[in-house]
Amino acid sequence: MDHVLPLQQTPIHVSDTILDDLRQRLALTRWFDDDGNADGRYGVRTAYLRELVDHWRTDFNWRAKEKAMNAYEHYRVEVDGVPIHFLHKPGVGDNPIPLVLTHGWPWTFWHWSKVIDPLADPAAHGGDPADAFDVIVPSLPGFGFSTPIPTRPDLNFWKIADLWHTLMTDVLGHRTYAAAGCDVGALVTGQLGHKYADALYGIHIGSGQRLDLFNGDRAWDVTGGRPIPAGLSDDVYARIIELERRFAVHLAAQMLAPATLAHGLSDSPVGMLAWILERWMRWSDHRGGDIENVFSKDDLLTHATIYWATNSIGSSMRIYANHNRYPWTPSHDRWPVIEAPTGLTFVAHENPPGVTTAQRARQFRDSDRGQWYNHVNVTAHDFGGHFIPWEIPVEWTDDLRRTFRGRR
Repeated sequence: MDHVLPLQQTPIHVSDTILDDLRQRLALTRWFDDDGNADGRYGVRTAYLRELVDHWRTDFNWRAKEKAMNAYEHYRVEVDGVPIHFLHKPGVGDNPIPLVLTHGWPWTFWHWSKVIDPLADPAAHGGDPADAFDVIVPSLPGFGFSTPIPTRPDLNFWKIADLWHTLMTDVLGHRTYAAAGCDVGALVTGQLGHKYADALYGIHIGSGQRLDLFNGDRAWDVTGGRPIPAGLSDDVYARIIELERRFAVHLAAQMLAPATLAHGLSDSPVGMLAWILERWMRWSDHRGGDIENVFSKDDLLTHATIYWATNSIGSSMRIYANHNRYPWTPSHDRWPVIEAPTGLTFVAHENPPGVTTAQRARQFRDSDRGQWYNHVNVTAHDFGGHFIPWEIPVEWTDDLRRTFRGRR
């Protein structure tokens, strides 16, 4: 990695004081009466949450997780006044190209941990060394170790894309780079492909949303205020309701009143855990109904500890309100809007109502969203959920490599 500025490694370390305070708060949790919620109809079940909290307090070994993270290079820089933490894994191969991976919410940078090594050193994982990337994994501003950001409460996906471009070019010295992302990270990556296409080999994303997704007075309403059409089949109707229930709660709360919610979640680790746990449970493809088919207790608590130790739950949630408060505006009027060559990975857990996995790629290409992208590689999988590089890391890695072959 060619640095324009000399960078000093900054290993991750959470103080004993913060960890001791966390255990004390967990021990003093005041639980409420959750009768009638064995089916999770009212939200996260207390019985399972208690299991997690007991494990967090007595058995969870943060230091072991910290050691695993510190097997990689970590840096902390300031970009346009914003503190940015990023992980770096040097590429091993004939011609590794720089790749910035952007996570979403309630993700952390560590959700990329299963794909970092195969992307950086494909030969060591049964791949072709010609596919190697020099991997850069930042924490989104206001998330995890990219905190605090007291002077920039306005950050959203398209402003973060500007920070990422400065990080990759001015700070790290790359004239051309690749980008990939999921969830909010897909919007950041899409904006890079829109505004900075000339500096990109291409992009690969885990969804294909329009960049004006959060514009408008009812952006917090996943239906946009539209009624469900009449005459739908029972299956399609049920799928519409399922998807609306899956996303409506967090979108409305975090877009309309993130600070109100943050007062409670920043004070209570159990409250914070419950809020983000519900997203991990509802959004992942944990077949058989057991979240631990996707995330072990230690996995869940590793990500939760990053949010808690950095006191970043409030600033992470605010990003949704800022998507809407500072609407996206185009940097040019050309079509497709995202000019950079784009690869996409779709998963069955997020198939639209009435659309099968076999139909997904064509449905996207023919949609108004598909017209926004210069898509060159669209793949749909009949398994996997929202946390794609965590849930189906092999497939995600293969899809991404395919997007960039011949574009180096």
